[in-house]
Amino acid sequence: MTVPALALFIGFAVIPLIGVLALSFAQWDGLGQIGIAGFGNWGAILSDPGLPHALWITFLLMAVSWAVQTPASILMGAFLAGHQRYRAVLSVVFFIPLLLSSAALAITYKALLDPNFGLGAGLGIDILIQDWLGEPLLAFGVVIFVVSWQYIPFHALIYQGGIRQIPRSMFEAAELDGAGRVRRFFSITLPQLKYTVITSSTLMVVGSLTLFDLIFVLTAGGPGDATRVLALDMYKRGFQANLMGPASVIAVILVLVGLALSLLLRRLGGRDSSHSQLEGV
Repeated sequence: MTVPALALFIGFAVIPLIGVLALSFAQWDGLGQIGIAGFGNWGAILSDPGLPHALWITFLLMAVSWAVQTPASILMGAFLAGHQRYRAVLSVVFFIPLLLSSAALAITYKALLDPNFGLGAGLGIDILIQDWLGEPLLAFGVVIFVVSWQYIPFHALIYQGGIRQIPRSMFEAAELDGAGRVRRFFSITLPQLKYTVITSSTLMVVGSLTLFDLIFVLTAGGPGDATRVLALDMYKRGFQANLMGPASVIAVILVLVGLALSLLLRRLGGRDSSHSQLEGV
């Protein structure tokens, strides 16, 4: 039964990864003959002063978006885990942002935040009339906001499923002991969501490393290089500068960083994940 899945994984993951690794040692403009570059591509990328900056922006985006998304997702998941009828409707409504195209969202927010013709100018709200995408700090904050707005519903759905797997008897016993909602949340809900948090955090980390389309349309890495993450740097080198070799080096770096962070999160979660709340979903 695992053969079809294994074949798909090898065909669409392992083989392309090997090809990218081989291409990182080659010289190719995307159209002509492929030449051998040896370790020249790696030396050029690792000595490029722009690489540490792109790594810093990538990790900063990852950390800040995790800090914003995780608490909001847990709270929304806990709210939606109730059994009231209207919460099922809200679950569908809250999930809508994830169904929208990232490029379409970027275009929409770019228009809404325009200081001359956007939402602030139309409603006459002075605080919204700012150069949101022209100032480095504001542009970075806008990226964090849009990413969080789009992906919080997905992680809230994961936490909702995890919370519903917690035995109801635990909450009833705590309630009989006089524990309020806040105490039950911190003493029962959060500890029981340990492995769900690890799973959600892993998805956030990997997603942050590969975030490209929204940033490309919204800021194009600007202003300056304020939002130039590694994935965008890879695209600009490969498809705008026609340097497929150096772009492949960055792709390999992304894979290695993502693998290292995933293993680190796995280790932080402990070796025994058999009690993961997500497995019961």
